[in-house]
Amino acid sequence: MLSKSIEKYANSLKQKKHRLEYKRFIAEGEKAFKELISSDIFIEKIIALPEWIDAHDTELRKFRNVLIPINEREMKRISSLVKPSAVFLIAQIPEWIPDEKNIYSNLNLVIDNVQDPGNMGTIVRIADWFGIPNIFCSEDSADPYHPKVIQSTMGSIARIKIFETNLTELFHSFSSITVYGTMKDGDNIYKAKLKDHGFILIGNEARGISDSLLPFIHKRISIPRFGKAESLNAAVATAIVCSEFRRIA
Repeated sequence: MLSKSIEKYANSLKQKKHRLEYKRFIAEGEKAFKELISSDIFIEKIIALPEWIDAHDTELRKFRNVLIPINEREMKRISSLVKPSAVFLIAQIPEWIPDEKNIYSNLNLVIDNVQDPGNMGTIVRIADWFGIPNIFCSEDSADPYHPKVIQSTMGSIARIKIFETNLTELFHSFSSITVYGTMKDGDNIYKAKLKDHGFILIGNEARGISDSLLPFIHKRISIPRFGKAESLNAAVATAIVCSEFRRIA
């Protein structure tokens, strides 16, 4: 049974101010469950339908003390989905510590003011696909722990280290790392010389990269247009750029 206090708590985490207050986020669905229980992220509560609990008895053995069985009507009251899933998790927002050696030796995504939660979540999933371990987000980007972002990551949130930070300070701190800026007037990425490490800077869906960050860019790169579309979706562009880095580097 879902108590009123747990229901209120779960629903409060749909708002950023409460996620920051409690340092918790919500995740829903089978994929999120499997990825999160296999990660180092602390699981505070697993709220699920009885039949689902029975079907996952083995996986749930070490989580019995945080397990709350509820019915479908109760699940609808806390779910952020149009069609609620059978399992709902409350997990701790990880406080990652930047690993300088890891940052210097890998490709890293840097997200500047990307606003759409779906784009943000897909970018996290793209980073996971291409083995990019770190994402640095500007403080005005979509909250990486927004329910829509979590849903869009399809479980990749459990593996990618996400840092919300001041990007100017980031580039000052790692001034020797090459910054690749994705720009409309950049060099053709299919002909550019790329490395297997550095920062890949992705700008806002409509305005591109902020003017304040332009001085930090060492190499401007662009996906050439062969048709007449005005622009590419931010997540689609990120996938193309990451693919080319992995192909060339």
